[in-house]
Amino acid sequence: MAEEILINVTPQETRVALIENGVLQEVQIERARRRGLVGNIYLGRVTRVLPGMGAAFVDIGLSRTAFLHVSDIVDEGCASQVEVATTIDQVLRDGQDILVQVTKDPLGSKGARLTTRLCIASRYLVLMPETSSIGISQRIENEAERNRLRELLTRLAAPAPDAPATAGDTGSCGYIARTAADGVAADKIATDVEFLQRLWQSVKARLADASAPALIHEDLPLALRIIRDLSAREVESIRIDSRESHARLVDFTQRFMPELTDRIEHYPGERPILDLYSVEDEIQRALERKVDLKSGGHLVFDQTEAMTTIDVNTGAFVGHRNLAETIFKTNLEAAQAIARQLRLRNLGGIIIVDFIDMDDAEHQRQVLRALERSLERDYSKASVSELTSLGLVQITRKRTRESLEHVLCENCPTCNGRGSIKTAETVCYEIFREILREVRQFDATRLLVVASREVVDRLLDEESTSVAELELFIKRPIKIQVEAAYAPEQFDVVLQ
Repeated sequence: MAEEILINVTPQETRVALIENGVLQEVQIERARRRGLVGNIYLGRVTRVLPGMGAAFVDIGLSRTAFLHVSDIVDEGCASQVEVATTIDQVLRDGQDILVQVTKDPLGSKGARLTTRLCIASRYLVLMPETSSIGISQRIENEAERNRLRELLTRLAAPAPDAPATAGDTGSCGYIARTAADGVAADKIATDVEFLQRLWQSVKARLADASAPALIHEDLPLALRIIRDLSAREVESIRIDSRESHARLVDFTQRFMPELTDRIEHYPGERPILDLYSVEDEIQRALERKVDLKSGGHLVFDQTEAMTTIDVNTGAFVGHRNLAETIFKTNLEAAQAIARQLRLRNLGGIIIVDFIDMDDAEHQRQVLRALERSLERDYSKASVSELTSLGLVQITRKRTRESLEHVLCENCPTCNGRGSIKTAETVCYEIFREILREVRQFDATRLLVVASREVVDRLLDEESTSVAELELFIKRPIKIQVEAAYAPEQFDVVLQ
């Protein structure tokens, strides 16, 4: 599958678009003032241990304390995960310094998620300092290749017999062979092992001089991280619109992945790079609630704190044969569109899909398989459940960073994220109740109502009779005034 990476760099932000066969599939955005934290290693300080939650809050120097669950803690004595029966207060105490790594960026009102199971990625490998185990990516399916890599890493990870022991060493480190290691020569794997060992030694050196909270190791910036992580794919070209960043990418690939250097191009065109393949337009559409399907049907996305729901509708699609066939075709197209939108919008956690009801069991099976096949190209791990009795499909997708909507948008100040506002009629009746409340509590000769244009127009028109009757009832005149700066739901009742 032909893939192309477009990178747009400005002093304020970096945006990376992954194109497959001329269609935008994924977009990542990193802003200079709010860089992603996943992969960063910190010396943190435990601020509060919560035995009831089996977790602790850890200060790593951010505005919000981070969260560490007992299941993400490695037992330093045996370099393995702590026993399930172990309580958090048996391994941590308030004020304790602890070396942690961020596994999830702060999301919404939640702080970053942490682990003490450290790992540092390179081109072909992942270093795991707290264990001596060897792992192979599940995407490498050839058994002979898996055995070759396992034997090679076992040999490379073993410390030399005559190597002097250094303070703090607990034995050899563990490694995971990434998908990119498939078929790679032994000398390149050895170079990666040497690089990771040097990097880990530098981390330990910084740790020795640090006081909590402190950043010990920072992951690569987005442009370099994308090259490192996506290079295993069939990337035809990597185009970047910044000369300085282009030179940095070329230098990075020459040192670590020379086979990619010739594919990196500087884009000097007058047309903005993300206007190619209509990427800018696609990003705007990815922020909309409704997604149109080519058949005439459409999807409706609703993102909430707990989950994301996706509703599938036939819309204008009437089909050519019968109702069952129309529904089946719409659901098949929706399955492919949903998989793409999950990647593009970076939706994670629990996702509930309400497909159009299908009575045919074979149609149900084909739609589910189509959804699973489309999700196979997603590099975030996703799993699909069977159809429930209500015709719903549950998808769980690994979430490590904010969704596209959360990165680019904020809650509407008028509706506070509800997605709806009170009608002018509702606000008028609230004003009437507030007037009665104020008159019963305080003395006043007259009252002034200040509200938005739409509400005032209704008070002077459809509700004018009600206002007159209220004046007679409270025996005080009511003056009404427009305040252009007021939101539709905002009003004040002033006693004069």
